[in-house]
Amino acid sequence: MKEDGTAATPREAGKITAEDIERARRQIGVPKFSFNPPFNRFAATDTLSRFAWACGDDNPLWHSEEYGGSTRWGRQLGFPLFLHSTGINLTPKPSEEMKALFKGLFRGVGKYYTGVNWVWWRPVFPGDQLYVERVTSEVKVNERSSFSGGISVTEVYRDLWVDREGVPVGSREEAYLSAEREGSKKSGRYAGIERQSYTPEDIARIDEVYAAERRRGAETRYWEDVAVGETLTPVAKGPLTMVDIIAMHMGLGLSSSGIGPLRYNWRQRRRMPAFYVNDRFGVPDVVQRVHWDHERALELGLPTSYDYGQMRTSWLIHLVTNWMGDDAWLWQLECQSRAFNFMGDTTICSGEVVDKRVEGTHRVVELKLAGTNQRGEISAPGRAVVILPSRAGGAVKLPQPPAERLERGARIIPGA
Repeated sequence: MKEDGTAATPREAGKITAEDIERARRQIGVPKFSFNPPFNRFAATDTLSRFAWACGDDNPLWHSEEYGGSTRWGRQLGFPLFLHSTGINLTPKPSEEMKALFKGLFRGVGKYYTGVNWVWWRPVFPGDQLYVERVTSEVKVNERSSFSGGISVTEVYRDLWVDREGVPVGSREEAYLSAEREGSKKSGRYAGIERQSYTPEDIARIDEVYAAERRRGAETRYWEDVAVGETLTPVAKGPLTMVDIIAMHMGLGLSSSGIGPLRYNWRQRRRMPAFYVNDRFGVPDVVQRVHWDHERALELGLPTSYDYGQMRTSWLIHLVTNWMGDDAWLWQLECQSRAFNFMGDTTICSGEVVDKRVEGTHRVVELKLAGTNQRGEISAPGRAVVILPSRAGGAVKLPQPPAERLERGARIIPGA
C-alpha cells in the first residue's frame, strides 16, 4: 500500500469531516492541475529499460531495441506500468476558486493505496511523449472501516494518457483510502506480526521459484492452445529489502508529490508543509517515509515499513507477460492491495486461466491472479485480460478505446 497523505504536526491526528467529503464529491470530473513534472518526460531506450529494471523484470522486450526489432512490434516496448512515471499534464493552472476546492482536503489524514484497474490500447515506444489528465471519478464513504475502526473515504482517480494527437494510449482507475493515521494502531489489525526471519532452507525454497521462472518470449502462445484451468509459472518477489524500495524510486521517481533531495525538498516543504512530519530528532521529513523508516511505521502501529502498491501491480504484470509471450497484448489488469507487504515479506505471484472467449475481433483469455505472502495471505488479488494470436484469426489486433475516452482524449491536447 502507498501512503501519500498529509499531517499537520507530529502529534496531531487528522479527522475526516463532512465538509471535506462534500468537497471531494465536488471534485468529481474536474481535471486536476499538477505542479510537478513527470519523472520521465519522454519514453527513451534508457528510461524504458530502467523502469523495467526497477520492477525486477529482465524481459529483453522491455530492455533491448535489437530484441524488440525482432518481434512483431519492431521496437523495444515500454513495460505496461511505465505510464505511471510519465505524462505531461496540460491542465491550466487553477483559478482561486479551484484552488479553494482542492487545497487542504482531508488535512492530517493518511491516504493509502488500495487498488487499481488498468486498460492499455497502444504500446509505448522509444521517442514517444505522452500527456495525461487526472480526475476524481468516484467518492465512497465507509462509516465503519475495518482499517481505522471509524469513518473512511475512498477516492477513485481516473488517469488518461494520450499521444501528441490526443489518441488514448492507456487509462487507469486508482483507489485511495483516507483514514486517520492512528487507525492502524487503534484497530490492532497488525498486532502480533513481526518482521519475517528466514533459515537457509527458507531462502533455498524461494530461490527455487526464481530459478524455475519461465518466459514465453518469441514462442507464440496461440489462443487455441490455451485451456481453462491452466496455471501460470509462479514468479517470486522478495524477501523485500530496502534495495527493492530504492530501485523502485530509480524507475518511478520519488512520487507525484514532487519531493526530492536537499534544495528540492526545501522548496517542496515550503509549498506543502503539511506533507512533512518531524522525526524524533526534530527534522521535518515526508510522511511517505513510512515506506523506508522503521520508526515511523512503529509510530503508526505497524511492525515495520512496507512496499508501494505500484510494486505489486508491476509484479502481476511480470507474471502475465512472462506467460503470454511477445506476440500477445495485455489489455486489462486489476490489482488490489488487501494488506501491507512489510519489509522482509516474500510474495509469490501465481495465476490461472479462468475463461477464454471471442470478443469481436479479439481472442481473449481471462486470468485470475494472486500475490501470496509467506504467511499465506493473498495480499494482492488480481485479474487480467489478454488478447492472444489465433491460428484461425491471425495476429493480435490492438483494442480500440471506447468513444468516451476518444472524445476526452481529443480535448486533452489543445488544437489536436
